[in-house]
Amino acid sequence: MRFFPASLLLLLGACAFGPRSPITSPPWQCQPIWNGVDLAGWHGQRHFDPYQLDTMSMEERQKLRAADDATLTHWQCVNGELVNDGEGAYLTTDRHYGDVDLRLEYKTVAKADSGIYLRGTPQVQIWDTTEAGGKHNLGADKGSGGLWNNDAKGAWNGAQNARMPLVLADQPFGEWNTLRILQVGERVLVWLNGARVVDWVVMENFWNRKLPLRAHGPIQLQTHGGEIRFRNVTAHELTASESHAVLRERSGEGFETLFDGSSLAAFEGALDNYDITDGAIRCKEGKGGTLYTKQVYGDFHARLQFRLPPSGNNGLAIRYPGKGDAAFDAIEIQVLDDTSAQYATLQPWQYHGSLYGLVAAHRGHLRPVGEWNYEEVEVRGSRIRVTLNGTTILDADVSKLEQPLSGKEHAGRNRTEGRFGFCGHNDPVEFRDVAIRRLTPAN
Repeated sequence: MRFFPASLLLLLGACAFGPRSPITSPPWQCQPIWNGVDLAGWHGQRHFDPYQLDTMSMEERQKLRAADDATLTHWQCVNGELVNDGEGAYLTTDRHYGDVDLRLEYKTVAKADSGIYLRGTPQVQIWDTTEAGGKHNLGADKGSGGLWNNDAKGAWNGAQNARMPLVLADQPFGEWNTLRILQVGERVLVWLNGARVVDWVVMENFWNRKLPLRAHGPIQLQTHGGEIRFRNVTAHELTASESHAVLRERSGEGFETLFDGSSLAAFEGALDNYDITDGAIRCKEGKGGTLYTKQVYGDFHARLQFRLPPSGNNGLAIRYPGKGDAAFDAIEIQVLDDTSAQYATLQPWQYHGSLYGLVAAHRGHLRPVGEWNYEEVEVRGSRIRVTLNGTTILDADVSKLEQPLSGKEHAGRNRTEGRFGFCGHNDPVEFRDVAIRRLTPAN
């Protein structure tokens, strides 16, 4: 087992993205989420399916909570440390978190097994990494910090197994470990003792792998058969702009700016129906039509921010031919206020992020109306992926559809190139920070 000086590992981590990186040099400060003296702000909760919790009555929830809280006698607050004897319910924040920068220290004992639940979902793993711990067959020899409950075959990047950490960075027993977890959308970065052990890996939805990770949930400190101690438990829930900065950084290089906040020179089409307001492209109220790029794109990766007014409706035109209805002569990705009462009875394929008439997107990841959202669209051949605020809400191959969900033919789904743009539908939906890059097999 090889250990690296924490100071060196911290320096290497800080150099990875440069001095201005919101990841390694964040503009925020984490604040204590445990007061150091008692369990105020926390409660007991076992390993429990949040979807089942959603269906329970208030009375049923209170009964469950009371039973779990009764086991908190296994947690003690001793000299600024949270000490658990390995039994009882998990210590769970009353507050639910979305995008978060969580930092803490922990110290455990031989044969212990613990972890950190994010949004009520398992987990960032904490192991006894030694052979004597008896769990090398489960991956303990690879080290702590990995997303152990991910599918073993579900690696989301070529460099890292989706479950295991990149390096073994655990301190010997009896020494404190420092853990930093940065979660934005479904993506997670983890540093253990200054070493980056998880690098932008999708945290899978353990409770229902057909769905993306839930947008919010509690932080839980797991108990698992051996004493563990925590201290200096701090966190910062990222603002929308902070999350967007992280997502933009991780989107990669090679993007061409389509809109710089002052000119529509890259576009043509319904120019008279859009204006520029406070650095954003805005569809004029009561106007519509398609505003599309002068350039033609085949495979591409686009990123942008958008803001919806109440009941706002617009769309993204994909491989638009320059004329006709983008929903049928191309592909239209919905941009819609899903929360509006007037849209309560729409078809699933009409809600935000869906390929109109073709494929329905997962819901529940839009920010509140009036806030800016960050979205990326990747188009590779007939496959389209939509990522909203860091969570993949649609990933579909339109060539494999037996029949469009709308029941109508969408000839545009067979196009291999075209323009990128916006499909106005009479509402003042805004777009900013619009950029695109062409994709090749190499990128």
